[in-house]
Amino acid sequence: MDGTLTHAIHDFDAIRQTLGLPEAQPILESIAQLPKDKAAAVSLQLEEMEYDIASRATAQPGAMELLEYLKTQHAQLGIVTRNGKGIAIETLKAAGLNHYFHQQFIISRDCCAPKPQPDGIELLLQRFSGVPESAVMVGDFVFDLQAGKNAGTATVHMDVTGQFPWPELTDVSVSSLSMLQAQLRKSVDSAQPE
Repeated sequence: MDGTLTHAIHDFDAIRQTLGLPEAQPILESIAQLPKDKAAAVSLQLEEMEYDIASRATAQPGAMELLEYLKTQHAQLGIVTRNGKGIAIETLKAAGLNHYFHQQFIISRDCCAPKPQPDGIELLLQRFSGVPESAVMVGDFVFDLQAGKNAGTATVHMDVTGQFPWPELTDVSVSSLSMLQAQLRKSVDSAQPE
């Protein structure tokens, strides 16, 4: 969601520093290593920071157009996020995208192991009555792509910088949501019988 449907505005280094966590280490995993009482306090502080960031979320260019297109194709849409569910909902509301997603299809760290574990995607597929072969994980970070691969789905790497540092985990690379929509249209059009 952050960095794909919405602009990436998290400063993870600053968050780690504020929380007193080790540099260059995943935040959730670092918190899990803390003593229980310290972890609870740091988690609460993280949640407050995340709600502040969520309230300032803005949609990526082409997000609404892509989601509208996917609706016309009867695609099932879901979110798998390392955020808490309330934070994800706040992010979608702030960005004007919440009406595209039913809350039961927003899977967060609150209900299963976070990405790169496949649990969130597997739960979403279960709720969709779907199979990995018919699903696509779109993400901007290595954990998104790893989760997709771990769950057996296709992966789309959205990287607005165009650098695409994880080609071994990526089936399709796009630098914008408009580019993704164009590729989807081309794929759908080529699958149509003449």
